[in-house]
Amino acid sequence: MSAATTRSRTPRATRIPDRLCAEAVALARAAAEELAAPGIVGEHVEVVADGDRVVTHFFACQDAGYRGWRWAVTVTRASRAKNVTLDEAVLLPGSDALLAPEWVPWSERLRPGDMGPGDLLPTEADDLRLEPGFSGEDTPPPNSAVSEEMAEHLDVEDAEITSRTPSRGAIVSVAEELGMRRARVLSRYGLHIAADRWDEAFGAKTPMAQAAPASCESCAFLVPLAGSLRQAFGVCANEFSPADGRVVSLSYGCGGHSEAAVMPKPPRPAAPVFDSMAADEFPLRPAKDSGSVSEPDGASEDLGHS
Repeated sequence: MSAATTRSRTPRATRIPDRLCAEAVALARAAAEELAAPGIVGEHVEVVADGDRVVTHFFACQDAGYRGWRWAVTVTRASRAKNVTLDEAVLLPGSDALLAPEWVPWSERLRPGDMGPGDLLPTEADDLRLEPGFSGEDTPPPNSAVSEEMAEHLDVEDAEITSRTPSRGAIVSVAEELGMRRARVLSRYGLHIAADRWDEAFGAKTPMAQAAPASCESCAFLVPLAGSLRQAFGVCANEFSPADGRVVSLSYGCGGHSEAAVMPKPPRPAAPVFDSMAADEFPLRPAKDSGSVSEPDGASEDLGHS
């Protein structure tokens, strides 16, 4: 760009659009409608001068997914020419456009439940939730090869004592030898955030626990955890509980508590009673008003015949 051209250009705020380019609204609309779907290009919003004989026409976007966006079509013409030509057509956001959120790395936007089959989630070397399973900084047992008693023998034999901060490969080998097979374990921070997360989902402050007749601490369906977490958490093994197979706080509870309500046994009917010691009275003659026999006459009664 030459100095003369630079001096001839005026600031955008005071630049006047070229008349022929500003009047080419139909050309700009046709270009926008060619890119967009039918009915997406709305009314003509404004025209802006981008340079000498360079004008951009803005049209409203009717697509519901692009609220506040505008179709921008730039037209231009050559010097001393009356034919306006198309430069470019794009969809640009306006001042109140609905934009996508700022990009965040996947490691920061990942949330619980996002992982699916086949997904891998590598952990960083300095993850605060983890710590070495065997660092060598703890007090070794009395018969250990690095104990104070054995250090003198190592010095005599010119043994070289390595640093107390082992590498990852050394941690793996030591862990495998001790039967742990875990180079890193949960740190105290990792335990705390896990406990807070579990207590929020299945803890004493949940509506289910507030209405429960008793806590999980006294429930027979509670399977205790190993390690320090067993002091506050366990796994529910009641298939009818909403927390079945979940880690629950000992202060959590639900209506499926094993001792909350004992089902009463159905009453057993009494055994039939047979009375064979008493005599039942049976009349020898039917009642007079039964109508089964006629009245005897007086002669038969005197002779003792019925």
